[in-house]
Amino acid sequence: MSKPKTKEEFENQQTAAPASPAIPHNREAEEAVIGSILINPEVYFDVAVFLRNEDFYIHRNRWIWSAIAHLHSARTPIDLLTVSDELERQGKLAEMGGSAYLTSLINLVPTSLNAESYGRIVQADSTRRKLIHAANMIASLGYSGDDIATITAQAVTELEKAISDFMGDGLKHISVPMSRVYDRMVDATEKGIVPGIPTEIGNLDTILKNLKPGAMIIVAGRPGTGKTAFKLSVAKNVALQGKRVAIFTLEMPDEQIYERLASNETGIALDKIQDGRLTEDEWQKVNAATEVFEKSQIFMDDTPAITPAQIEARCRRLMMQYGPLDLVVVDYLQIMDADGKTSNRTEEVSAISRGLKNVCRRLNVPFLVGAQINREAEKENRRPRMSDLRESGSIEADSDIVIFPYIEEEEDELALKTKKNNTTVPLKLIVAKHRNGPTGDADATFKKQVTKFE
Repeated sequence: MSKPKTKEEFENQQTAAPASPAIPHNREAEEAVIGSILINPEVYFDVAVFLRNEDFYIHRNRWIWSAIAHLHSARTPIDLLTVSDELERQGKLAEMGGSAYLTSLINLVPTSLNAESYGRIVQADSTRRKLIHAANMIASLGYSGDDIATITAQAVTELEKAISDFMGDGLKHISVPMSRVYDRMVDATEKGIVPGIPTEIGNLDTILKNLKPGAMIIVAGRPGTGKTAFKLSVAKNVALQGKRVAIFTLEMPDEQIYERLASNETGIALDKIQDGRLTEDEWQKVNAATEVFEKSQIFMDDTPAITPAQIEARCRRLMMQYGPLDLVVVDYLQIMDADGKTSNRTEEVSAISRGLKNVCRRLNVPFLVGAQINREAEKENRRPRMSDLRESGSIEADSDIVIFPYIEEEEDELALKTKKNNTTVPLKLIVAKHRNGPTGDADATFKKQVTKFE
């Protein structure tokens, strides 16, 4: 049996034990922000653009900030008397130390000129506390038995909530976007550089002015009209410009996607790529294409029934590993899953559409998204229109651009049938919606055997 510790030994052991880290906060900075406002109420506008009530850790300072914010909303002048009166009305004046505490804050600050600097210290400590809270929440999620996809999506949400106020741009002076637009105009005039990424298909870039960051482009049509071929042609063209592309294929496995890309690049019929019965010349083309794709930065994910949140999480991980993304391809919208529960199919498709749009904006990457249209356009043998988008009007509302691949009508039905079955089909890419530009038809050719648009 070990000898019991003496009182002195026990106290020395307790003293040597590491203390728990203090919760991040700065009392002096919080008091200096409020004191600066009481000295000069005009500085409230300098700090209120980024500070919130919850950013104050000390309760009485939080109460005072809340009282000041209420007075501002009520268009009441802010000074020692009005703040004291508001706190008294809320029943908190005595508990926080009375008017004497407010007076001490005024005496604490020699000048209000540094109010914004004090406020930034308060905001930084508040962000640290939010990060600690998010880390604890994420740790709890890790120990839970929930589905890993759900956990990952919730973890991303918790982290975004922690940093959203600190990272958000908020309102900015018009000179900020004006400068960016002016620089683009100079590049276009002097260097011939058009912003965005060209698709290199027909005269589509003339209409779209290239693919712009943050734009959601819907490519809609009935099965067999070349939706997937169009998206893969664009993806390959973008990747071969040295850009980084992510392809989410819900409808077919990644091997089938590569077969189509190989057929597209080599000009060898898709069925021959699938069978593998190639001539010596064709093998040389396949080997050359293999080298091209190995050097490219195309990434594929064939997870079925993926959600917008999962797409965002995987894109962010890809961006952390390899750098910024230039294009995301999703094939296709109606077979995705929504992130939350919905009561019917229309609500589900709306949730998917809005979720993809939000992800597109947050990542600031163009999204090329496939979608199905109703059968009416095919039955009536007419040009597709916006109302043909299946199951939800939200797709039309959320999209920035809507493109319908369409084989032009023929007066002779036999000629039309022959045209549809032909291996090389001239068609129109109908730009039915273009939020920031003109609409119209782009001429293109669809080579069915090699799943290629050009």
